[in-house]
Amino acid sequence: MDRSDIGRIVEDARLNAALGWILVALVLVAAGVNLANGDRLWAGFALCVALVAVVPALFLRSPRSMLPWEVLVLAAFPLLARPFGGPGVSDVATYLSVAAIALLVAVELHVFTPVEMTHSFAVFFVVVATMATAGIWAVVRWTADIYLGTGFALDERALMLEFVASTVAGVGAGVVFEFYFRRYVHGEERLEVEL
Repeated sequence: MDRSDIGRIVEDARLNAALGWILVALVLVAAGVNLANGDRLWAGFALCVALVAVVPALFLRSPRSMLPWEVLVLAAFPLLARPFGGPGVSDVATYLSVAAIALLVAVELHVFTPVEMTHSFAVFFVVVATMATAGIWAVVRWTADIYLGTGFALDERALMLEFVASTVAGVGAGVVFEFYFRRYVHGEERLEVEL
């Protein structure tokens, strides 16, 4: 690797980190807007997404150790669309947000740990993680309704449809992980990873 390649990698790491931190800030803004609108659950969800996004920087003690900015766009977009979007956007944002958490975890495992996933297992992992996240999110909303009166008013059919939609979003996130982030974006070449 010659000096120009090293310079390109360092520049790419800086740009990726800068874009990543901007997207984390936008997620925190979405959390604040949700909190201001009285939607404490979505404010907490956005905070969880921000926390998952900064895990590599915290554990590797380097602000440049961020996920690829493209992954963070996929995670931030539904969270920003929910408080700022029109009617009907919140349902779609829910499914995409749940899939985004699974995608963040899969990319963190792939880029920042020695874990190597086969192509089919990576898709399977994202789908199963999305389904698990959807289940946990349903339990959190139900518990919040019982103790905080937040208005969790889904019947069994609506809840099952939500799980199906989240699973479909998880399949989409798995396909994105497989075809885009593994084949076209070589994260290790433009991230500062100190393993």
